[in-house]
Amino acid sequence: MARETNTNDSKKMNTNDSKKKKDEKKEEDLSDEDLALKQQLELYVERVQDADPALQRVALESMRQEIRTSTSSMTSVPKPLKFLRPHYGTLKAFYETMGDSELKKYLADILSVLALTMSAEGERESLKYRLEGSGGDIGSWGHEYVRNLAGEISQEYAKRQSEEVPIDDLMELVQQIVAFHMKHNAEPEAVDLLMEVEDLDLLIEHVDSTNFRRTCLYLTSSARYLPGPDDMLVLDIAHMIYIKFEEYPNALQIALYLDNMQYVKQVFTSCDDLLRKKQFCYILARQGTTFELDEEMVADDDDREALQDIINNTKLSEGYLTLARDIEVMEPKSPEDIYKAHLLDGRASAGATVDSARQNLAATFVNAFVNAGFGQDKLMTVPSDNSSAGSSANWLFKNKEHGKTSAAASLGMILLWDVDSGLAQIDKYFHLSDNHVIAGALLGVGIVNCGIKNDCDPALALLGDYTDKEDPSVRIGAIMGLGIAYAGAQNEQLRSKLAPILNDAKAPLDVIAFTAISLGLIYVGSCNEEVAQAIIFALMDRSESELGEPLTRLLPLGLGLLYLGKQESVEATAEVSKTFNEKIRKYCDMTLLSCAYAGTGNVLKVQNLLGHCSQHLDKGETHQGPAVLGIAMVAMAEELGVEMAIRSLEHLLQYGEQNIRRAVPLALGLLCISNPKVNVMDTLSRLSHDTDSEVAMAAVISLGLIGGGTNNARIAGMLRNLSSYYYKDASLLFCVRIAQGLVHLGKGLLTLNPYHSERFLLSPTALAGLVTMLHACLDMKAIVLGKYHFVLYFLVLAMQPRMFMAVDENNKALSVPVRVGQAVDVVGQAGRPKTITGFQTHSTPVLLAAGDRAELATEKYIPLCPILEGFVILKENPDFREEDH
Repeated sequence: MARETNTNDSKKMNTNDSKKKKDEKKEEDLSDEDLALKQQLELYVERVQDADPALQRVALESMRQEIRTSTSSMTSVPKPLKFLRPHYGTLKAFYETMGDSELKKYLADILSVLALTMSAEGERESLKYRLEGSGGDIGSWGHEYVRNLAGEISQEYAKRQSEEVPIDDLMELVQQIVAFHMKHNAEPEAVDLLMEVEDLDLLIEHVDSTNFRRTCLYLTSSARYLPGPDDMLVLDIAHMIYIKFEEYPNALQIALYLDNMQYVKQVFTSCDDLLRKKQFCYILARQGTTFELDEEMVADDDDREALQDIINNTKLSEGYLTLARDIEVMEPKSPEDIYKAHLLDGRASAGATVDSARQNLAATFVNAFVNAGFGQDKLMTVPSDNSSAGSSANWLFKNKEHGKTSAAASLGMILLWDVDSGLAQIDKYFHLSDNHVIAGALLGVGIVNCGIKNDCDPALALLGDYTDKEDPSVRIGAIMGLGIAYAGAQNEQLRSKLAPILNDAKAPLDVIAFTAISLGLIYVGSCNEEVAQAIIFALMDRSESELGEPLTRLLPLGLGLLYLGKQESVEATAEVSKTFNEKIRKYCDMTLLSCAYAGTGNVLKVQNLLGHCSQHLDKGETHQGPAVLGIAMVAMAEELGVEMAIRSLEHLLQYGEQNIRRAVPLALGLLCISNPKVNVMDTLSRLSHDTDSEVAMAAVISLGLIGGGTNNARIAGMLRNLSSYYYKDASLLFCVRIAQGLVHLGKGLLTLNPYHSERFLLSPTALAGLVTMLHACLDMKAIVLGKYHFVLYFLVLAMQPRMFMAVDENNKALSVPVRVGQAVDVVGQAGRPKTITGFQTHSTPVLLAAGDRAELATEKYIPLCPILEGFVILKENPDFREEDH
């Protein structure tokens, strides 16, 4: 330690007298070896200044040798550098006096290394001397030197860019440094340097088969934290690298992230293995992309048809039911099985025996959510003795007017994704004379077709004729059904059918509102001009009184959905929205902003939205609700953003006005959807007893959302207690029931999370469905508790089985051992770190909770997709040998 302090002091004290004392002291501390080295180096320094070039050369060579071979511990400065520190100035001064020669370049090299520890901050001397030096292998001076140079290059580059000076010599050096880093497993450092000098294209030449995976992993992870347009550029490079090394599934995922259909096409045309193409189709189906294969992508007609079937998601129902049978949950559940009233003390169950319409409506939803996709339940599909009008009709008529709409539509939910049998069973409702039932049947048809595309377009054929009927409830049923069935399809036929309704002066407001939402869903994220125009005109035509109606809030949302996640593309429309009536102007502005930047994690936009929430306004303002939801929509992109947003929302709870407090629980619900974090659970539990009933209702619904499909016992217990706490309050009890249904969604086999593929891809249709439902919940009393409770069915767009299902070449399920555990982030880590922790071994099909990752526990098969989620095709490993025991 004494030695260290002495060397540090030696800079400060320059008088000879003190120097002598210093040297004596230092020499006492030095070992014989070190002393010899020190004297040796001092001799070299003198010799370098000698007049004889031959002597100079020998001295420089020796000095160079000493520095290169100095191996000291990693934590301290290498000895030669330490002993040469006092002579740095001397050598520098001598260097300036030397004439141009090879020796001068030699000295420059040495000074460049000495500058590593000696030069003043910001001088960039190491780089200066390196550029004047003899070149040579940069790595021979060691890793630390190269890293220091890289740092100086990025500063120098920025300076030269601002002064517009040429940078060719710098770029030559960058080439060398990148090559060095890529050889020595320091891919992140190479990528960082290239980002600093804005030349990532160089990377493609330097990656090889050993390091491309790590490089691309770093690129895709850092993209989340880069400002646009750099983030897109980084992903483009990663895409090219993946294509170059034929790692097509990853390339396809990046293409989907960029929403670039040309890239998707390129992946199909570059790959010539039919099995792998089949895997691509499963990835496209999970993302919900509408995509048509052509001859160029798949040559054989039969093959193309089989693959198109996979993209159209026709296999989903079959796979989901296979999973249900494997986990043995096929047995239908009744709402009572979910409420578990017997676990509560007497008072609650006593009140619940009365057959009220509101309770029956709640039971309808619970039944639909819990048995979603199973094709059988205990209320709607029970086979009865008198064949034609089954007991489903009995349950149907236990609901009042608009309650029948939700009841009839719930049949669609139970038969979810099973188009053929679904349409056959719903058909009987079309023959009844009750308009509410017909409306429900139309919506049910839409729900059955959700996410499933079909060449003969059954939904369009059945629902198309009903969009212009007299009765508004029938029209809404048909329009909403079309929106759900064709979400993301960008179907022109539907545009020409629905757009005129928006500008029809005779159409009632609710029909117009649902038309806007359906068009928003069908054209989600497409930035379609014509649809935008139609919705804008519809908004401008609204009268003062209509603008105050709760359903009007769906019009700006329909407009926002067109730009979902499309960032700057929204700006022109946002300008137009500034001309709207001031009652809805700000509301529209917030909705457009939050939709356009949804899932981007853009920090500036979160700050902007928080700014709007911090103002204390008059009672009439409604735009803060969507701003709060917007914070969640933008920040949900990555874990760090989620944590930060949760904290910001806590502050809003404490300081915000009432209309903000009503939206905060919903925002929390979106941030942790199907991912019950304990801190959020506790916050929502606290808010569910809030004195303001709107806040309590939003909190209760959000408890359902964060527990969506997880069967979380703690949330289920909270909700049971709430059901006894609110047993006299019909509205809140209704919300509690809905939440109970959501927690047990699909008996715990479904998730509502719009993110998939290890949280990399965001399904736009799923997010659109969630956001629509949440916007409707901003005014619980008028919409969800009013006669539009069927908006809850928009959640069907986000429902997906949370499974990993291994299939063979013929799409038959395989049973293979897999390890399932918490995913570990291994970006930039050295070596081959474990990607999961705390795993258990199961055999497929398996359920994946939020943040889980699966990996195969056998070498017998090779997965065709690196991310084991949804359907993954396994092919037999030709090199696998059964071990003889």
